[in-house]
Amino acid sequence: MPRRKWCVSRIDKEKASELSAACGIDPFASLLLVSRGITEKEQADEFFSQNVSFCDPFSIKDMDKAVDRINLAIERNEKIAVYGDYDADGVTASSLLYLFLEMLGADVVCYIPDRESEGYGLNVKAAEALAADNVNLIVTVDNGISAIKEAKKIKELGMDLVVTDHHKVGSVLPEAVAVVDPHREDDECEFEDWAGVGVAFKLISALSDGESEEILENFSDLIAVGTIADIVPLTGENRAIVKKGVQKINAGENLGIRALREVSGTRERILSANGVAFSVVPRINAIGRIERADKAFELLISQNEERAHEIAEEIDLANAKRQELEQQITIEAQKQLEKNPQMVFDRVLVFDGEGWHGGVIGIVAARFVDKYLKPCIVITGDGEKAKGSGRSIEGFSLYDAINSVSDLLTHFGGHPLAAGFGIASKDIPEFRRRVNEYAKTVQMPFATVRLDCRLKPQFISADLLPVIESLEPFGAGNPQPVFGLFEMTVASVQPLKGGKHIRLNLTKENANISALKFSTPYETFPYRKGDRVDLAVRLEKNEYMGQTKVSIYIKDIRMAGTDDEKYLRSVRLYEKIRRGETVRPEHAALAKVDRAFVASVYRFLKSEGGFCGDTDILCYRLGDDGLSACKMLMSIDVLCELGILKKEDGKITLCNTDKKVNLNDSSLMAYLEKISK
Repeated sequence: MPRRKWCVSRIDKEKASELSAACGIDPFASLLLVSRGITEKEQADEFFSQNVSFCDPFSIKDMDKAVDRINLAIERNEKIAVYGDYDADGVTASSLLYLFLEMLGADVVCYIPDRESEGYGLNVKAAEALAADNVNLIVTVDNGISAIKEAKKIKELGMDLVVTDHHKVGSVLPEAVAVVDPHREDDECEFEDWAGVGVAFKLISALSDGESEEILENFSDLIAVGTIADIVPLTGENRAIVKKGVQKINAGENLGIRALREVSGTRERILSANGVAFSVVPRINAIGRIERADKAFELLISQNEERAHEIAEEIDLANAKRQELEQQITIEAQKQLEKNPQMVFDRVLVFDGEGWHGGVIGIVAARFVDKYLKPCIVITGDGEKAKGSGRSIEGFSLYDAINSVSDLLTHFGGHPLAAGFGIASKDIPEFRRRVNEYAKTVQMPFATVRLDCRLKPQFISADLLPVIESLEPFGAGNPQPVFGLFEMTVASVQPLKGGKHIRLNLTKENANISALKFSTPYETFPYRKGDRVDLAVRLEKNEYMGQTKVSIYIKDIRMAGTDDEKYLRSVRLYEKIRRGETVRPEHAALAKVDRAFVASVYRFLKSEGGFCGDTDILCYRLGDDGLSACKMLMSIDVLCELGILKKEDGKITLCNTDKKVNLNDSSLMAYLEKISK
């Protein structure tokens, strides 16, 4: 049932031609730039420039106060505690500020809370422990903006507090010497999209009298890892940071990052920003999820190669354990859907379980978002207390949704696409109800696939690769280009070794191409030889035995000529009716099924021996353009209700029964008849 809406960028080819001539860049590169809204020479020059102008760090509100207090602490030889976070952004930010303060001769320690026992951000017990350790000044990185109660306690304990954060700012600021957060309403800095490590970078730039370039020479690898990890837009300063940092990562200067690359098997490869995101970042995150993040901090500041290797091996084992736990919880959550099929129609999916590992529930939520293409929250209970983590789709602010039920929560925080919170276990059912009630009040967007441009298959060659690479680094705000190959004919489908992936051979006119689709078992692939399909693909370099070729990777696939809008609105109508919500009679009529329609659906499924795939393919096989998707889904539900079909995890199978059934016995049929009147 789930599928994404395809959005192909509209490109002004005349503007692209003018940009190519004005900047002296490849015409294909200019097409890609224009598809991303870069239409003027000045924008393109800045995009490709190696010398980005960094904004004055003192233009960030309270930066002067933060610098003055830290410098005073160094002069007085006061003990400074860097208070970080357990994810890759927080750990790199902690390492960055710690190393820099140590270079200045400061008496500095680092404290990173334990995810399981302490949770995110400042906490009173940690503050008391730091006070007992004779700390005079606490400087937060990647947290602190919502620590109102904790800030008061820190003051009572006789310590000063400097907050540096990048999260959304609430109505009240914590009581501190300085609160450095570019999202403050009274902040006038021209750039605000830094990760937590980016704000820490601006702090140490300010401590160095604004010498950003010098800081990057020494620490761009750390800053890049945290920036990539936090999925902030790779535009402006972030783009410059990551471009410089990836070069430094490939040079292998930081012993810890180098050791992580070795255990991940990427030491001999030239990594891109995406490569860092898939090899280095998950391992740093994993240790904070499974154990304490202190090990990752120790790794990143390590000056001993042997010790760095030992820690990297431990972290790699933690990453493997993280994957096992993630898989286990995913299976258990999926079983909840099987026991309560009605739950799949919720606007926001909310799973809860007792004793699920809190360090991986956010990743599980992301898995379900990818599978069902709607916001998802996973909650783990521990007796009377519980905590949740959620992920969303672009256009639906999970932060706002959770904020709408904040009276049920002990604490919460996050971004539009990701958020976390604490809650009493008894309030989980009410939380589920009210979050979905909130979602009813806003326009739920469709999950999308954005295509930079259409591409003719005969133009695909290795010559395009350097042009695409010139747009690196890729990430949020500057995604890896996705191209549309339209009206392709499937010539063959081949399973690859292991059976988890497939290769498609496709043709169009005189062009023949081969494309790979990962994580798609051959047995469940619903397309067949002769189908005309549209493909959303990425083009990547494949080097083998001294030769460079282009590999085509399929991001998404659909039947050619699919009307996404028509199909998706029909599916949304189906979900609305299945939730029992009121619909207008003319809309209900689009869902009403008769005996002939149900019979046609059954005959097809019987001839196929069942079905596995999105409903749009089923519509196509039955000669429908997607308008009848709601009727198709209703017919399947009627047949399931009567025991003729069984629907489980996207697969439809026929039940072994010879009994005659009467469609009038279906309560769903009766309900559809009722609402259509």
